[in-house]
Amino acid sequence: MSTVEFHTKFDQMTAVLNSFAYNLTKNVEDAKDLFQETAFRAITNKDKFRPGTNFKAWLFTIMKNIFINNYRKKSKAKTIIDSTDNLFYINSGKSIVGNQANSNIIMKELTKIIDNLDDGIKIPFMMHFHGYKYQEIAEQLDLPLGTVKSRIFFARKELKEVITAKYKDVKFEELLK
Repeated sequence: MSTVEFHTKFDQMTAVLNSFAYNLTKNVEDAKDLFQETAFRAITNKDKFRPGTNFKAWLFTIMKNIFINNYRKKSKAKTIIDSTDNLFYINSGKSIVGNQANSNIIMKELTKIIDNLDDGIKIPFMMHFHGYKYQEIAEQLDLPLGTVKSRIFFARKELKEVITAKYKDVKFEELLK
């Protein structure tokens, strides 16, 4: 298969691969990364594709394997390995429990301050706080991307002004220790 034929076939599969990547990741940005990694691996290994076999299945297998490998890497990163002879770290049982009263009070007061914001800036700010990306907020609220960014900026600015005015003598670093 020539390089031109390979790229033509790959271009025809772009939409299908993007939707499969989104199905696996359930996240637009992760799906884009997965698609890009799949494209890179497919193009660098195009000599391993055997003409006459199912091109779509070959690409899907590459994508699925990349996704599984990334998932395994992420899950292993969260694993604690205790290499001491007596498993001291895992069996130590020492857990420090701090008094969270000050930080809980501050969080309640911050929540009240946020609740007092105008809905026009509070809603995009809270969506961004909950992990939505700017583009997702813009689509959901049917607003231009620049408007969403400026409203989040103004919400942060207003919060900063209210907090510094209300707590000008408080050192937050000491409260949160």
